[in-house]
Amino acid sequence: MKKTTLTFTALAVSAVLSSAAFAKDLKVATSAQVGSLQYNTTQYFTEVANEEFKKQGIDYNLKFFGAAQLGKDKDVQQKLKLGTVDLALLTSTLPTHVSEMALFELPFLVSDRDHVAKIEEQVFWPYIAPAAEKKGYKVIGFWENGFRNITNAQRPVNTPEDLDGLKIRTPNSSWRVKMFKNWGANPTPMSFSEVFIGLQTGVIDGQENPYTNIYAAKLHEVQGYLSVTNHVYTPAYLTAGARHYGKFPDEVRAVLEDSAKQAQQWGYQEATKLEGELKDKLVAGGMKLNVANRQAFVDASQPIYDDFVKNVNNGEAMLNKAMATAN
Repeated sequence: MKKTTLTFTALAVSAVLSSAAFAKDLKVATSAQVGSLQYNTTQYFTEVANEEFKKQGIDYNLKFFGAAQLGKDKDVQQKLKLGTVDLALLTSTLPTHVSEMALFELPFLVSDRDHVAKIEEQVFWPYIAPAAEKKGYKVIGFWENGFRNITNAQRPVNTPEDLDGLKIRTPNSSWRVKMFKNWGANPTPMSFSEVFIGLQTGVIDGQENPYTNIYAAKLHEVQGYLSVTNHVYTPAYLTAGARHYGKFPDEVRAVLEDSAKQAQQWGYQEATKLEGELKDKLVAGGMKLNVANRQAFVDASQPIYDDFVKNVNNGEAMLNKAMATAN
């Protein structure tokens, strides 16, 4: 009797340990601020995926960490490769490591969201996503950060000459630094979580971001001028470490990838709805708005295109295809 009891107990403990080993929490990170489109889209994705896991009886669960709780983008990228963060939403820092992604760093390349969809289908998935995977990053979601505009505390920016000498915060992206240096600014790479204090203390004069990030971070409280440039459309990439992602069960990857597609469409709808609304709120919050001279910036941007074609693998082919899809 004693032996039977011990055997039963051992089996019960083994079953519990086996169940605990199978149950899996996956960490999902973004450095985006609370209330921004990136934050909200990542949260939406997490909720959709968890609901589907529950519906299918898959013992996995996503845990969402926003506002750089798990580190800045540079740190999170390393954690993806190590597998200590399972999924992260990355934007402008990734092209520094995957040069093909710098296609979206080319100023004024993207005309509108219909154009984005064509580039995604014909350029991103065939060319860029495989290049990212070779560098150890598996992109499972192509979402929106948005069209970027310039704010500063000194003066309206109508032409590149107006940027002369201004300390403009950029992401930790070598391509964005090149762009603003080429336009005459003094680009200052800085994590987004540090931008408000940097602007408030005068360490930097201005920055560039989509309306959603500007408003969510309350930058209108420390910036007087909003210059509409729409100089770059920045995607947001839901990304995993390629090796780590390959270890997930097939059914888990299927849920994550389907949920990422649903989140993409939700994010686009939100972005379209919020774009004009947030611009009005920023002006109501005290910012002086001007529409920059697009052609003056386009004329000053040719060296960035030349650099891309010369130094990026398949750069000319990708650029030609992206430009052709605008027609």
